[in-house]
Amino acid sequence: MQKIALCCLIALLATVSMAQNGDGTSASKQNDPKMQWWKDAKFGLFIHWGIYSVPSGRWGDKTTYGEWIMHQAKIPRAEYAALAKQFNPTGFNAEEWVKMAKEAGQKYIVITSKHHDGFAMFGTKTDAYNIVDATPFKRDILKELAEACRKQGMKLGFYYSQAQDWYHLGGAVSGNVEWDETHKGDMGKYIDEIAIPQVKEILANYGDVAVLWWDTPTNMTKEMTIRLAELTKPYPNLITNNRLGAGMGGDLETPEQFVPATGFPGRNWEVCMTMNGHWGYNAYDDRWKSTEDLLQKLIDIASKGGNFLLNVGPNQYGIIPEVCQQSLREMGVWLKNNGEAIYGTSGSPFPYLSWGRATRKGQTLYLHVFDWPKDGKLSIPFSNKIGKAYLLADAKRNLKVTSGKDQSTLQLPAYAPDNIASVVAVEFVGEPMIQSIPSQGAAATVSSTVQGTKSQALTDGDPKTKWQAAKGEKSASVEIDLGKPTAIQCISLVEPWHPWSGIRQSHELQYLVGAQWNTIFTTDTEGTGLTRSFVPVTAQKFRLLIKNEKEPPALLELLLFRAE
Repeated sequence: MQKIALCCLIALLATVSMAQNGDGTSASKQNDPKMQWWKDAKFGLFIHWGIYSVPSGRWGDKTTYGEWIMHQAKIPRAEYAALAKQFNPTGFNAEEWVKMAKEAGQKYIVITSKHHDGFAMFGTKTDAYNIVDATPFKRDILKELAEACRKQGMKLGFYYSQAQDWYHLGGAVSGNVEWDETHKGDMGKYIDEIAIPQVKEILANYGDVAVLWWDTPTNMTKEMTIRLAELTKPYPNLITNNRLGAGMGGDLETPEQFVPATGFPGRNWEVCMTMNGHWGYNAYDDRWKSTEDLLQKLIDIASKGGNFLLNVGPNQYGIIPEVCQQSLREMGVWLKNNGEAIYGTSGSPFPYLSWGRATRKGQTLYLHVFDWPKDGKLSIPFSNKIGKAYLLADAKRNLKVTSGKDQSTLQLPAYAPDNIASVVAVEFVGEPMIQSIPSQGAAATVSSTVQGTKSQALTDGDPKTKWQAAKGEKSASVEIDLGKPTAIQCISLVEPWHPWSGIRQSHELQYLVGAQWNTIFTTDTEGTGLTRSFVPVTAQKFRLLIKNEKEPPALLELLLFRAE
């Protein structure tokens, strides 16, 4: 993450578009008491591990594969299943994995019990296609990990691919394109004989399962979905996500590989993300995110009220790449010093902070400063009385506070105590009094609108509503009239697609001076939204030009934030 301002929108939005959340349509149960530990935890470890780690990303001449290698390389069932004979992860040590997660400051672990390749990483009784019966390793890693988690006080959850299964007959296939005739079968029979029995096993045989993380409800019917959902009823404390299918919803919304521009206020949500470009192990992928990027993503997510489920992909020997371990160690050091500002917090009350993010715990704000002010003066855009302010790194020394009409200013030391994010604690009185968002409720004029959507959906504060250009259009314009000249420094766009949808939109933001439209910036998105700051511009009217080659341009929300 570059050190640019992003927006933290908490109080504004009551609901969010399910197009960004996954495939469920039911609201997540935010106030359910069983969710409290999860909401306090903020940071978890995702583990994608299976026999797809054996080829290490290579098949033939290509080195771009991960956990989808069977599907992408169109490997026949028998040939792929033979990889199990080479899977002997003698380097696996469950206690070391849990210790690593704890030292990273992570509070829960979710591991793949069965991915789309159909290979079970546990001793299932459904068939022999599992780690105990089909590999020379012959050990149940879920059992060992569950024991280690209980011993070290770590919550444990299981990922399970309930619909897609490219090995078992009748399992769904993404795109419904079969490459192996021997895989064809009845999906209902697959659900009866593989999915249901295996879900029963992982829920009953591994102790107190904290999370059941469904994935990809490809071809799931309502009847199939209900039958699988019924399996969770004996476990009232079990947390499930929103990917079971047929509109079932769940306790968690699951944005994948991106941080939602405005978060999902009013819902429980969790960003799942890789540390490089793959979920499963790929020995050729060196696109590692830096510790700074990962840590600022964690802070950004927490500031919007969400959780961060960060993935590692162990190799075929059961070793988590050292670059992953090093980044996790570094994140753990920061959290050891600043965890008070992450764990158990709620989201930021501020719609925009030019220098970083904020979290809240009761009457204390935690200001996560990414860009340390050169003059030492940090502006907080609210007018509440401040009791005291101090650095978490130097809590005994109070900072000088100067109060103003719409903001207060803190006098910081000359140098930041942390080179990634320094935290300032501010104890205040009352509820935060924040200036309104300039674009909220502003008049929106669009070039065209498809039936069933409306232009005012862009500024109504509810990204459940949608605007889309007329059918067949590839370009569109959106004009926002703020009613009076206003200094604007940041824009946030909420778009309705997933990172894997293959949708790209180009955007050009302009402002009106006299009769002339002047460009502020141009950029492309992947259909998952955008937040971008810029040099402050004062104008009454702003215009966004949008192009989309695959679908008519669309937005769920457009927000303009005032300069501080």
